[in-house]
Amino acid sequence: MNAEQPTGGDPFQSQDANWWEGGQKAQTGQEFAPRKLNTQLDKLTRKQSGRRSYTRTDRKRGRYVQARPAGDRTDDIAFDATLRAAAPYQKARAADKLKSGMAYALRRADLQRKVRVRRAANLILFAVDASWSMALAERMQATKGAIMSLLTDAYQRRDRVGLVVFNKDRAHLVLPPTNSVNLAKQALTNIQVGGKTPLSAGLVLAYDVVRREKTAHPDIMPLIILLTDGAGNVSMTGELSPLDEAHRIARTIREDDIRTVTINMEHAAFDQGLAARLAESLGGPCYTLAQLRADTLLETVRAEIDSR
Repeated sequence: MNAEQPTGGDPFQSQDANWWEGGQKAQTGQEFAPRKLNTQLDKLTRKQSGRRSYTRTDRKRGRYVQARPAGDRTDDIAFDATLRAAAPYQKARAADKLKSGMAYALRRADLQRKVRVRRAANLILFAVDASWSMALAERMQATKGAIMSLLTDAYQRRDRVGLVVFNKDRAHLVLPPTNSVNLAKQALTNIQVGGKTPLSAGLVLAYDVVRREKTAHPDIMPLIILLTDGAGNVSMTGELSPLDEAHRIARTIREDDIRTVTINMEHAAFDQGLAARLAESLGGPCYTLAQLRADTLLETVRAEIDSR
């Protein structure tokens, strides 16, 4: 397996490396307000909070959305739901009310407990294709601008962020998951581009990082944001073609219920649909850079409305 973690030095720091050694730097393109990457209500009960995704919580904080029978847990009773549950039995309990002098008779089975939701913390792991196929200055500048924009969004939503970069024949964890977006931006600035496209290695390392984080922080909700043109050309094992191998790994990620977003960085004129097909294997959406931009999306919607 070629995916590896850094051993202390930054493999992308050399200023005079040649493109075939994975070594030309690209400037960062313009930042923008990205479209929201919101998620549906998570069904697990979690404790760690954030700002992006809703999840159930067993604490007394959070928005009360529904009620369930309390059972043995009577620490957060939903009084409105409890009264409604007991209402149909009040005539049958007339003797109990007379005996107790109470206007309303409740039984333990009537008790309802509040179900609350709150924002859950996310892990946003960027997996960036830094190969020569992505190394054209304009495209790589746009890629960096998109990541910078998403990093700002992650900071505002209290997400943990990490950065995996893959090119030449391997993938590197340039930035382990952290709460410091400044560190993430610094790591992104130092990325150099060139070499082949070890797409499989990038996916494997991203998958391994997410699994480790889920073990260390069970409450966190991971999201892999893959920025690539989908043109993998390096196999890790040699048993399958590079693309078939990448799709097999992608299906493993999907089967493990890890959320993904693929951002297709291929130029529209040369797009062969590789990124879109990879996104299908991952089980997540695929956006182009133009679709990711919230301002461009808004302009497109307005233009469509005005044309009707």
